Amino acid sequence: MTTLISTRQRTRLLGATALGSALLIAAGGGTAWAQGTASGGPAVEELVVTALKRSTVLQDTPIAISAVTGETLAKMGVDNIGDYAKAVPGLTLVDGGPGARRVVIRGIQGAGEAQVGIYYDETPVGGSPGTTSDSGARSPDLKLFDVQQVEVLRGPQGTLYGSGSMGGTVRVIFRKPGYENEGAFEGNVFSTNGGGMGYEANAMVNLPLVEDKLAARAVVFYREVDGYVDNNVLGLKNLNDETTWAGRLLVRYEPTENLTIDAAAFVQRTDAVAQSVSVKSGDYVSTSRAQLPLYDDYNIYSLTARWDLGWAALTGVTSKYSRSQLQTSDVSNFIGNFRNNPGLCASRNGGVPCGPAEFATFNAYVNTHTPSTLHQPQDVDTWTNELRLSSTAEGPLNWTVGLFSEDRDAFIVSQQQGVDPVTGIAYSPARISTVRTIDDSLKQTAAFGEGSYEITDKLTLTAGARYFKYEKKIVGQTFVGLDLIGARVTPPTTVSSKEDGWVFKFNASYDVNDDIMVYAQASEGFRPGGANQVIGLPGALTPYDSDSLVNYELGAKTAWWSNRLTLNFDVYQIDWDNMQVSGRTANGAFSFISNAGAARVKGAEIEAVLNPMQGLQLQANANFSDAKLVEDQVNPDVNAPGRKGDRIPFIPKVTTGLAAQYTWPLTDGLDGLARLDANYVGTSYSEFRPTNAFRQKVSSYTLANVRVGVEAKDWGAYVYVNNITDELAYVTKNQSAISAGTINGVTVRPRTVGVTFNKKF
Repeated sequence: MTTLISTRQRTRLLGATALGSALLIAAGGGTAWAQGTASGGPAVEELVVTALKRSTVLQDTPIAISAVTGETLAKMGVDNIGDYAKAVPGLTLVDGGPGARRVVIRGIQGAGEAQVGIYYDETPVGGSPGTTSDSGARSPDLKLFDVQQVEVLRGPQGTLYGSGSMGGTVRVIFRKPGYENEGAFEGNVFSTNGGGMGYEANAMVNLPLVEDKLAARAVVFYREVDGYVDNNVLGLKNLNDETTWAGRLLVRYEPTENLTIDAAAFVQRTDAVAQSVSVKSGDYVSTSRAQLPLYDDYNIYSLTARWDLGWAALTGVTSKYSRSQLQTSDVSNFIGNFRNNPGLCASRNGGVPCGPAEFATFNAYVNTHTPSTLHQPQDVDTWTNELRLSSTAEGPLNWTVGLFSEDRDAFIVSQQQGVDPVTGIAYSPARISTVRTIDDSLKQTAAFGEGSYEITDKLTLTAGARYFKYEKKIVGQTFVGLDLIGARVTPPTTVSSKEDGWVFKFNASYDVNDDIMVYAQASEGFRPGGANQVIGLPGALTPYDSDSLVNYELGAKTAWWSNRLTLNFDVYQIDWDNMQVSGRTANGAFSFISNAGAARVKGAEIEAVLNPMQGLQLQANANFSDAKLVEDQVNPDVNAPGRKGDRIPFIPKVTTGLAAQYTWPLTDGLDGLARLDANYVGTSYSEFRPTNAFRQKVSSYTLANVRVGVEAKDWGAYVYVNNITDELAYVTKNQSAISAGTINGVTVRPRTVGVTFNKKF
């Protein structure tokens, strides 16, 4: 058995919690300085969350958690996770375009398995590991409509949510079927500056089938968007278009008062074109020599049963999640750079140095493999199960215990194939340069428990633990080799890795008065290790270990002026050990994962909601983060490793979000609405080392969206402008050996103007 943190760290963890508990107890002498009355707007809405796998009031939940209601998501015009990230402190994306987004919380960012758990209702969903064992870079992004709320748990959630929740957990909770006839429709038409038109239609119908026993809720979604990126090599305009359709069916059956059974099916289909741009070639311009289509298809099926035993609730969940995805990338310039390579030419010339005639022959050979793309279809199927028992009886003790299992299988094909130099479209029949396949399986089991006890009516202590065990197996095979990149034909080769261990959580909370709660927490997070299929390295297949972290946190949740203002804040330190980091083979052709170094993230978060007067609500959030290495990344397998003091890539020091919404009566039954959302993202960098030749600066940016409209009880009409200032904002930039001198980037969509109409039935 492996223990994920050292004895020294465990002592520090316990010590920090004890110190925090002492501080909380000492706070009992404070006065009720948040209490009082004031004239003005209504109290801030009280939200119930299920983050602890039982229902609690948001302001009474002693962890760093943000919740955004479905109503607020609609007012913001949210379409996906990137849209609501601005409303949550510390939540950012490393955005590689559709199907290639990494979700980051509190600066915990790196290659490998996901570091943020993504849940749709009770189902955890993830990405394919691909050829780089980097499933975290392909976080699912399901469209959001008819959502009850989104909950974001910041900091490691290793005890209740397990692996993949090192940085935190995002939970999207859909509205469930009810026993009344209900329907809704939403239509959206918009135009993007420098691009084309977009259209979106959403609909929902809720039908009671058997009175108070059986009901169904169906949702459909369709979105078609013209692009805004032009390719000046192939002469294409607005090439990064996207078409997505989705459907969701939920059925609720309540055979008795104490038993609820929910069945759900969710499908989504996306066809799009990769949207990266060439930074040095002009605004929103691509110099790719190939068209880069992608598709991303999801299927989620789940069955959840909840049985109220009176003294506890028994919940069983089984889910089947599958995802089929095509990723393509242009490798034309990378292959083309092998022209006139003396070493490769001599190798093909029997070891004899090349003269002009031999170079001409060699270059002609290189030309047969370019222009070309990496064409990588990949499928992942995951079956998860969870059985848990949670206390429901009143009393000082609250607890949850459970069992969890996951069985994930992925199959990836990676082939280099030629494209027509005029159209950029892949030849048919395909002209293949290399082909390799990867079978990747991950099996996890866990037992977990968490309990809290009210020592007094003010002081509550919580402890949690999770025992985990995983095994990962990789089978790799190369069918067609290419000597230019060192790809050799290899038979099926298998490597596996496995590990087990424990993670823990300790929390102490103290109610200073009815309006102020302070808490201290120490918690652990982890994610599995695994194995790479790496061509060109000795052994070809290379295992790597799990990495883990410990989070120390102090926070407060406060309410002021009769709950017209809620103000929550926390400070934290995260120690991250045995980091999983990405490296490349010496020729730059293949990426892999290894372990090296340690990091520390120190930060502070704040979020506030204020209702100063009737109809006006103001919201603000901010995250201040210092995420750096505290140990050199010394590993002979990793090129250009980071050194102590280097910043973690793509992590800004400051992010902020502001929102203001005002509603006012126009006539009886008709209101006006105006809303402003703005966010600031600070500067970050693409690599650890300032001296790394590939390091790119991702400059800070500020974005603002505005929406105005009229709304009645059952309908609303709005005009909106996103990215009001039409800022050219890069969310990521990167350069590597594969890009062969080109700096690629992904941008925020330029100024977009649209109209939305919704109707409830």
